[in-house]
Amino acid sequence: MKRETIINWILALGLLAVPFAALSFDEPFYITLATRVAILALAGVGLNIALGLGGMVSFGHAAFFGIGGYAAGILATHAFNQEPLMTWPLEIAGSNSMLVIWLVAIVMCAIVATVIGMITLRTSGVYFIMITLAFAQMIYYFAISWPSYGGEDGLSIYVRDGFPGLNTLDPMHFFMICYVVLMVCLLFSALLRDSRFGAALQVARQNEVRLASTGIAPFNIRLVAFVISASMTGLAGALFADLNRFVSPSMLSWQVSGEIMIFVILGGVGRLFGPLAGAALFIVMEFYLGGVTEHWQLFLGLILLCVVLFVRGGVVGILAGRQSHG
Repeated sequence: MKRETIINWILALGLLAVPFAALSFDEPFYITLATRVAILALAGVGLNIALGLGGMVSFGHAAFFGIGGYAAGILATHAFNQEPLMTWPLEIAGSNSMLVIWLVAIVMCAIVATVIGMITLRTSGVYFIMITLAFAQMIYYFAISWPSYGGEDGLSIYVRDGFPGLNTLDPMHFFMICYVVLMVCLLFSALLRDSRFGAALQVARQNEVRLASTGIAPFNIRLVAFVISASMTGLAGALFADLNRFVSPSMLSWQVSGEIMIFVILGGVGRLFGPLAGAALFIVMEFYLGGVTEHWQLFLGLILLCVVLFVRGGVVGILAGRQSHG
């Protein structure tokens, strides 16, 4: 078994073990902490498809994270108030079903990502970075100026969304939902990477001319990957809003885009379980160092600087060595 595969299994089983250890030691807070890691890692897995496989340095993925969060918040609020979202030309009711909310979040993010991708993917480099950031900021300011759903103050979610056969109010049950979703998306990401589509996407990142010479349009490949990436990040946003029972424009801010990118870079760009390693390291530093000093980001910045300058493969790269599939 390859070293990276072993590391991936350790990361997956390690995250799963944390809530059970928390139960045995009667420390329920750590279950919530592990759930937060799983959700943020999922957001990183989404970005890793665009960044790690496609070389698309998107600084606007907070837009999709926030759209997923608002999809969860708006649907749950209308379900709680028993008010339809719209009455014409047909009546659409709210919902507190996770499956419905996830579907809406994914579809909405896919639609928005298609529009953004059609424009931004005609550029590259710093232009692509800045245009994705600009779109995210546009959506951020729209959310601030949307008084129907809290505006700048955000929107409280008064119900925990339901999942068939599970008690989502139980932190352990909610963690298992997030964990399984994360593992399914990691499996999907692995299958995508090893597929013909994944190979074409990686060729598009390395040499567009070579890919175009085979009759495959690099733009179309990148657009599909960008939409898949956005949809996965939007799903994470819906889960994050459900965890906190609150959604606000802060989920759409450029700082969130930066944090998601930090997860990917810390763990290892292009590494399958890199986002999980990066998110776990980020949350652990935030929790433990944040309790010691409010300037804990200084240490995070130093670690990030060392990773960028000396260890391009991130945490997983340090442990696994050269790039390999796991």
